[in-house]
Amino acid sequence: MNTTDTVIADTRRWLERAVIGLNLCPFAKAPHVKGQIHYAVCDSDDPQDLLALLRAELQALAAVEPTERETTLLMAPRMLADFLDFNDLLDRADAVLAELELEGVLQIAPFHPRFQFAGTADDDITNASNRSPYPTLHLIREASIDRAVDAFPEAETIYEANMATLEQLGHAGWAALDVGPSGGDGVTGEEPAP
Repeated sequence: MNTTDTVIADTRRWLERAVIGLNLCPFAKAPHVKGQIHYAVCDSDDPQDLLALLRAELQALAAVEPTERETTLLMAPRMLADFLDFNDLLDRADAVLAELELEGVLQIAPFHPRFQFAGTADDDITNASNRSPYPTLHLIREASIDRAVDAFPEAETIYEANMATLEQLGHAGWAALDVGPSGGDGVTGEEPAP
């Protein structure tokens, strides 16, 4: 079973090598370098526990200054192995955001080891732009997005650039980044058989 430290280390490695290393998100480097990314792990296999932790993490992020905590990555290594189940949970996650009256203040972005954009095949390399080692909810400040868009006015070109980068990299290049989970499959926390 993955420990919290391993899940966080794997997520940092993915962030550094893929998200920042390939420049998939030009806005990720600054909060990473400044230590403003908070990592939280739900070690339960019950989605209700994840939603409870999500509620606490949303409240915590809203309560602190961006200079202390710009964003939060909430990983769930022991549940939601199926991407469709994870995708279904997103509606419930957004409902938590609404209940807390944080819509327009924070938003939730999904990442998953088997992320698949609508209209793509499972093995389409462009899906890798949203593939993380573990099911992950990225809690983002709306004000941060607004600042990023102001600093990068053609933000819509990021998606297109990511697709081109990943197509050039290919499956072998993505595998060489070694940004998957340590020792497990990334979604159950189980160790592979020897």
